[in-house]
Amino acid sequence: MATRKIVKIDEEKCNGCGLCIPNCAEGALKIVDGKARLVSERFCDGLGACLGHCPQDAITIIEREAEEFDELAVEAHLHQQANRPKSEPVVKPTTGCPSSRPIQFRSPQARTEEPPATPSTSMLSHWPVQLKLVPVKAPYFEQADLLVVADCVPFAYASFHRDFLRDKAVVVGCPKLDDAQYYREKLTEIFKTNSLKSITVPYMEVPCCFGLVKVVEDALLASKKLIPLKKVKIGIRGEIKSVEESGGTRSLQEAQIA
Repeated sequence: MATRKIVKIDEEKCNGCGLCIPNCAEGALKIVDGKARLVSERFCDGLGACLGHCPQDAITIIEREAEEFDELAVEAHLHQQANRPKSEPVVKPTTGCPSSRPIQFRSPQARTEEPPATPSTSMLSHWPVQLKLVPVKAPYFEQADLLVVADCVPFAYASFHRDFLRDKAVVVGCPKLDDAQYYREKLTEIFKTNSLKSITVPYMEVPCCFGLVKVVEDALLASKKLIPLKKVKIGIRGEIKSVEESGGTRSLQEAQIA
């Protein structure tokens, strides 16, 4: 067994509400004897998507020796849960991250709105943008406001270039499909090596996307740099759900991107 990040549940704090269950895309949590418990170490990816949904702050991420995360085992587990007899009383987890669940919606405004008189101008100021491809040290990172963005955000948020990308350096990634530990280590080096003015993390509301926030927070802690951090949650319909900055959460009405 290797030492890695994994969830820890404080049973004294846990009240058995079960709010964490549907927010664990891998179905790693279960209510047993009135308390949330980890079903198997192999089912926990250590990204902490469940953390923000515990009203008792009973769930934390720690580093300890644990079995490696096993995606194939998770798939088999979720399939088994989905096919249990309906008469069996279980707390049913989601059968996959909502980011992969087919949902269709159409905006009447989008269908009828006239095209703009002039094409919009791209606010992208450098290349590459994929976190796997950008160098650790680059001129565009120096004294920059850095945008660490989940790769689905620009598709969901219509004014991404105007409201987020303008005058910022950017790196893009997906914590669910890519190597989160690699992201954590590379961002740590980027934060250490460059003089950044601020970090903004736009991420989607789906549970697995919260992993990007945890990766950035871990990297910032490891870098030992004091850099202002802003976290912006985007809904799948493109609305701003919340903005968290300097430890305080503001409502949609109070949220200001600029």
